[in-house]
Amino acid sequence: MFLQTQTNQNIENYTSALKAIGAFSNLFSSSDKPFIQYRVAENAFCKAFGADNLARADVAYDAIINGCGVGIKTFILSGSSKVEKVAEFNSRSSDLRILKGLDLAHKLADFRNERIEFADRLYNTKNRVYHIIGRDKFLIKVFETSYDLIDKDSIQILEETKSSLKFKDALNEYNFNFSKSVLMKRFIIPKECIEIDVEILEEPINVLLNLTQPSLNTHTDFAKEKLQAVIGLLAEEELIPFVDYVVLPLYSPEAKKKLKEPIVPIKSQLNQWNAGGRKRDPGEVYISIPSKIRNNAPDFFPEKDVIFNLKIPNGKTLSAKVCQDGSKALMTNPNKAMADWMLRDVLLLKENEVLTYDKLRKIGYDSVKITKSTDQDYFIDFTKLDEYESFIEKILEAQDGQFKLFL
Repeated sequence: MFLQTQTNQNIENYTSALKAIGAFSNLFSSSDKPFIQYRVAENAFCKAFGADNLARADVAYDAIINGCGVGIKTFILSGSSKVEKVAEFNSRSSDLRILKGLDLAHKLADFRNERIEFADRLYNTKNRVYHIIGRDKFLIKVFETSYDLIDKDSIQILEETKSSLKFKDALNEYNFNFSKSVLMKRFIIPKECIEIDVEILEEPINVLLNLTQPSLNTHTDFAKEKLQAVIGLLAEEELIPFVDYVVLPLYSPEAKKKLKEPIVPIKSQLNQWNAGGRKRDPGEVYISIPSKIRNNAPDFFPEKDVIFNLKIPNGKTLSAKVCQDGSKALMTNPNKAMADWMLRDVLLLKENEVLTYDKLRKIGYDSVKITKSTDQDYFIDFTKLDEYESFIEKILEAQDGQFKLFL
């Protein structure tokens, strides 16, 4: 498990942060069980242990550290176990709606396992674990449990009703809610875990007000420093669309909108190698930069043919540039570097195998998000189905007010 590999100092820093966060629970809830919002839990974990935060990536893991994928969950404890959501399949609901019983459980196992294995390939993870922050009366319990694939061969149906399907495999118990297309998993609370006593402040607003007042009192100054440290631990930078990041489709948006096949062009973009006219290398590919992105973010990418660094999720950095007339394509140098990573390692396509939209739909991702760190450094990651359309439809706010898309 992950915590067993950490130093006592790192664990102490982490538990101290959770204790401090829990103390301010009355800002959000009147319960005697500490309130830890899930994004806060993820930020605290990543900053305490130096993990990569995947909060914006929408993949099976919330964090990656030393080749380990970590699913971070926080929930209220009740009894010896708790059933909690582990996956949503809204984009696949039409496929699931027609199935029942064992057939449905097997299909859910396929979807769930594909999502996990996709994340393993994407981030080159070798291990995985669930990290749980359980909240009880004036107490936080931290523990870890295995993050397993569903074993299809050992699936047994426990109960099927009009609203849900309960089943188990050799390792875990699951519950699928039909209307919400949500898969739940039963988490067993272990007897041994890290226990953190939490003193919930009765008037946290008054404490905050006192800490913000100028004072020569060293105790107050010390408390203020501790609070600022906690705030710094939880701070999450807000990215601005078209300034800090863009979303690029791995298909033709017009074909997808009209449901006109092929939705992924078979002789261009990621299938450029399949174009006619001359002999082409199987690794000849590019990602399209649509005009809606170019018009609204003309300064996001460097100028045409200017080399920049493109970091991929497994930690490696590719050499990239925008090219073609109008800077409408994103390519790597060598060109096959993108194909080797995206098509071979992640999507598991063989050389000369055409990428189809069904393949993208099967894994649940059809676009990529490009995040800009500096003018020379960018990061690329996959994004979920329909994310490009959602990105374009947003009414975006710039720092100096609102502006409309040039559509």
